[in-house]
Amino acid sequence: MNILEAEPAAPGASSGTPGAAVDGRASRWQSHREERRRELIKSARRAVHALGSEASMEDIAAAAGTSKSVFYRYFGDKAGLQQAVGEVVLNQMQRRIGEAAQAAQTPREGLYAMVSAYLQMAETSPNVYTFVTRSAPGEPESQNGPAAAGALGHFFDAISEMIAVPMRQQLSAAPGKEAVIGYWPNAAIGLVRNAGEQWLASPASPAKPGQEAMARQITDWLCFGIAPELSDLPSP
Repeated sequence: MNILEAEPAAPGASSGTPGAAVDGRASRWQSHREERRRELIKSARRAVHALGSEASMEDIAAAAGTSKSVFYRYFGDKAGLQQAVGEVVLNQMQRRIGEAAQAAQTPREGLYAMVSAYLQMAETSPNVYTFVTRSAPGEPESQNGPAAAGALGHFFDAISEMIAVPMRQQLSAAPGKEAVIGYWPNAAIGLVRNAGEQWLASPASPAKPGQEAMARQITDWLCFGIAPELSDLPSP
């Protein structure tokens, strides 16, 4: 094993060490592990961006200049790595969406700002987005399957709540609608995510809308449904 990949000795491994010294070594050891973990997450993110969402642990480790055993030691399995990368990526996305929503002046502008920020960040690296939101085919299932979806589930729960805020504001003058609005955020998230991911996966073509156009279209669907499009159709 490369000496740079060797784990530091566990604190207190030698006898006769004063308690304060043990605590100091334990702190440095923990800091080393945390820093190394952050470096591995960054390396994995770069590797997936370049190699694709189906990159194996061996591919990711090779691109990072280390061995896959190092990644297994820090993350357990590929699902654990996906979870770790997902927490970083999705937290950044959530923060960006929140900032966009806060800058909006109206509920509809808030929805558009959130949808647009989501599409922008997903489009920045479709490979990384897919990596943290999908299980790569051919990989064994994680022993902690539900945990692997934790970052993604938390992300969409948070975005559901963000999307609900402008709608609550819009319906605040309509008593009795509170129960109805409770159903809407999750339905809205399903529309945003499914439409956004289909758009992301679609090959470039003259018919494919740009990011801004797609964000506006999704926002219109959220606000008005498809009634405007249906009204333009000829009567049967």
